[in-house]
Amino acid sequence: MTALTTPFGFSSTAADVVDGIDLTGRRAVVTGASSGIGAETARALAATGAEVTLAVRDLAAGERVAKDITATTGNELVHVGRLDLTDLDSVAAFAAAWQGPLHILVNNAGVMACPEQYTDQGREWQFATNHLGHFALATGLHGALAADGNARVVVLSSTGHQQSPVVWDDIDFDFRPYDPWLAYGQSKTANILFAVEATRRWAGDHITANALMPGAIYTNLQRHTGGRGSGKVPAELIKSVEQGAATSALLATSPLLEGIGGRYFVDCNEADVVDRRSGTLHGVARYAVDPDNARRLWTLSEGLLPKGA
Repeated sequence: MTALTTPFGFSSTAADVVDGIDLTGRRAVVTGASSGIGAETARALAATGAEVTLAVRDLAAGERVAKDITATTGNELVHVGRLDLTDLDSVAAFAAAWQGPLHILVNNAGVMACPEQYTDQGREWQFATNHLGHFALATGLHGALAADGNARVVVLSSTGHQQSPVVWDDIDFDFRPYDPWLAYGQSKTANILFAVEATRRWAGDHITANALMPGAIYTNLQRHTGGRGSGKVPAELIKSVEQGAATSALLATSPLLEGIGGRYFVDCNEADVVDRRSGTLHGVARYAVDPDNARRLWTLSEGLLPKGA
């Protein structure tokens, strides 16, 4: 399979990749869109004419961003809905309240390297936020995604996935000493595996899902790490927020991605599969795109949701 390349790269912005694209009549949801690259991804989608819903925990912050997006794009169809990914009842309520088709779902919200913490259901916080809540959201919205066909799911992962595969026998660190970076890596691997299996399972509904590494961007995601992520990224590889949203916007909108799914992108281009950590921001670990791992994760995730979800 030939890796997909595009005319865009490291320096491209979200505005660059959506230039000339018209998504009038299409509907999108972006999680975690009250700040950072989520807000810029939502802005880019609104600039195409799409109807955009910001799915956020903080409604007041979401409303401020929605007003700013409308002011900068002229698009009045920007809405705000409450979503707490660590609360599966909140996720179920958001999905149940959705009416009509959904054409683009951007699973953008996330947490990085946080202190040890667990949900009321006993799930490790990063796995719960980054993967399980988004899994519940996407599966809950499956009917809406399938309604019109050719829907896209965009899943934000990270090069951090190379820190850890999914540790099947100890997802919640019941036996291992908790390590915030291993927990982050496991959750980011899960993000990629979700995209692989969603594309396979939902092919008959013409739904595709792709994962991506947005790059190193200083946003609220780094609030648990002193504001500078791992601190290991050279200054010349740090992106602006607008550049950080580019790959998400590309996967959500570009005609080049029509019918393409189950892949992992960096800097607006598909990454190579690697068998060792390379020390760069590029490359996707083979275990993160393995179809057997993807099927196993899906089954495990279904078992972690409340009955009837």
